[in-house]
Amino acid sequence: MENETNYILAIESSCDDTSAAILRNTTVLSNVVASQKIHEQYGGVVPELASRAHQQNIVPVVDQALAKANIDKKQLSAIAFTRGPGLMGSLLVGTSFAKSLALGLGLPLIEVNHMQAHILAHFIQDTNMSPPKFPFLALTISGGHTQILKVSDYFKMEVLGQSLDDAVGEAFDKSAKVLGLPYPGGPLVDQYAQKGNPRAFEFPIPKVKDLNFSFSGLKTSILYFVQRKTKENPDFISENLVDICASIQYTIVTILMQKLKKSVKQTGINTIAIGGGVSANSGIRKALVNAEKDLGWTVHIPKFEYCTDNAAMIGIVGYLKFKKELFAEQNVTASARYSF
Repeated sequence: MENETNYILAIESSCDDTSAAILRNTTVLSNVVASQKIHEQYGGVVPELASRAHQQNIVPVVDQALAKANIDKKQLSAIAFTRGPGLMGSLLVGTSFAKSLALGLGLPLIEVNHMQAHILAHFIQDTNMSPPKFPFLALTISGGHTQILKVSDYFKMEVLGQSLDDAVGEAFDKSAKVLGLPYPGGPLVDQYAQKGNPRAFEFPIPKVKDLNFSFSGLKTSILYFVQRKTKENPDFISENLVDICASIQYTIVTILMQKLKKSVKQTGINTIAIGGGVSANSGIRKALVNAEKDLGWTVHIPKFEYCTDNAAMIGIVGYLKFKKELFAEQNVTASARYSF
């Protein structure tokens, strides 16, 4: 199986992006993503609308992935899908489709942990990037997760610390909402932050034990700060938007980097890989590049296309599991709180 050519069809439907990819072993042949714009008017993902949109998108997305890869479904070796974690309704669409297709084609079915896939996306073959060497530390940062893990092997991962309340992506999005920015606001905070002064306003760094995180207090302090300042000056947000965004981003990046430095000190591992939607943030990327230069870390930052939810990362886990014949049964069910 090691030297064989295997084609994996991967399906990702954990939140509001429907994605399908075809991998030839570790090489991505296609990675199609259909985003759902409908949630913008509600200021957040509406689960019921998300699952309906997945039902509409999944067949065309899979069809497009096969066409782009120039692969017939009869050439497929296995079907990998996101089992969880995520929104239950969204996961059910991808899980049901993958099970039906695998049954119809007589192919092995492979379940994938979405957060594990964000980490293993670093093992997608790319001429410009080399994968991290084991053991390494992984920082998974997204709208629903903030975790530091020790990764000893493809499937041996230990959570060293995680958020006790809100995820870092939520902190970005909720701060953006307070500033009147449209959903999803996290990327907009990043965009404005690049033009502002990160030391313009000071926000508190939460004191949290060990390698855990907390972002709920920071969110509240940003809300009270903006309310207080706009009471004094109704135009405060518009007059100071870039500086507020830069200060918020600086604080969040500082929190993440403090915990990473602590984890490097505790474990003696200085190879760091990041994954998840927030790993597209320019502030965290810059801080990690600086750490590589100043602290001697070896840093692995994924391509932008593998940061947000995508099926290519599901496909690489699918391939690695396929080689070990780690197949799922047909009675497998979606799991909204699927953990390592």
